Amino acid sequence: MTNSVCRVLEHLRDTGHEALVVAPAPAPAARRTAPRSYAGAPVLWSPSAPMPGYPEFRFATPWPGLASALREFGPDVVHLAAPAGLGAQAAYAARRLGVPSIAVYQTDIAAFATRYGLAAAERSIWRWLATVHRVASRTLAPSWDAVDTLLSEGVQRVARWSRGVDLERFNPDHRDESLRATLAPHGEVLVGYVGRLAREKRVELLSALADVPGARLVVVGDGPCRPALTRALPGAAFLGFRTGVELSTAIASLDVFVHTGIHETFCQAAQEAKASGLAVVGPAAGGLLDVIEHERTGLHYAPGDPVAFRRAVVRLVADAELRTRLATAARASVAGCDWHTIGEELLGHYRDVLGTGLATGRRPRLRTHVHRTRRSGATARPGDARGRGRTTTVTTDRWPA
Repeated sequence: MTNSVCRVLEHLRDTGHEALVVAPAPAPAARRTAPRSYAGAPVLWSPSAPMPGYPEFRFATPWPGLASALREFGPDVVHLAAPAGLGAQAAYAARRLGVPSIAVYQTDIAAFATRYGLAAAERSIWRWLATVHRVASRTLAPSWDAVDTLLSEGVQRVARWSRGVDLERFNPDHRDESLRATLAPHGEVLVGYVGRLAREKRVELLSALADVPGARLVVVGDGPCRPALTRALPGAAFLGFRTGVELSTAIASLDVFVHTGIHETFCQAAQEAKASGLAVVGPAAGGLLDVIEHERTGLHYAPGDPVAFRRAVVRLVADAELRTRLATAARASVAGCDWHTIGEELLGHYRDVLGTGLATGRRPRLRTHVHRTRRSGATARPGDARGRGRTTTVTTDRWPA
């Protein structure tokens, strides 16, 4: 989620728009070095608290100063990057100020809560989320599965807005043969997972790949589940948290990318793996139904089934020709998914809600066109957005150091 917010801010800067970010304050120890601006946009810190059992992840708490901060900035559109806590507060503040808002559905918070022992709260969470999304002028969801989920919960004015990928940063050219020689000294096929090592990602399924013949498992990322995984997978290579060039190199140096989570609204890591020229294995669930085209760019397996998961990986490890075919198609499939294209699409959604006056009652500023899709209540293909404006981006995720 933070990655997509950063790319949006860069696009706003590059297209001449002005932005303000409101985000939860980092942990006290990190505040001295944490950025107070990004891509030219100042960052205001709201109060935050650590998540129980996952202290590295901080969530926003109510901030009485939010409404006055928005009023002072005077945005044309309020972008709600995660309309749950702080984002929900911003949705209601925007409505009171007569400013349209775009709510982005990026995280299946209800499923997240279930994985952390709060299953009884799932329906209450959904009722709350649906209420907040109905306050927004439009909701953007990254996959058709997410669109359908929102519509089934009574949220209308939903459009699909996918995710971009940096095609230079995630590129087969970053493949490093020296790293491969270190990780696979006997020529093993490198099977890699990249992401948070946390309960909601169902990383315990990686244990099914502990002894795949001719393969070595590589785990890139960190989180509270790492100690247990290290014990369960003594033969795996744990590279820890990586970013920048190190991350690009690590992904491109793999042969197969695997994912285990079944509640992804999109799965950006899988798209980055496709851009890096890898065959992708993931559950036939959530956003991965969009990201992976079965038998063309990767393989699906029955969600949560370790036997099916292992079977799909074994098949790719044993068949180099299949791996190459899927990997080539995977890279080609993201050719039109650069962040500039995705950013322009987002600006079109901003322009649409300004023109419709759904939340504001203002006169439309531009002629806009909203096309209906085959899904009741879903909108697609936003109108043109070449004007200049001000937007406020609000996120309830942690801000990167």
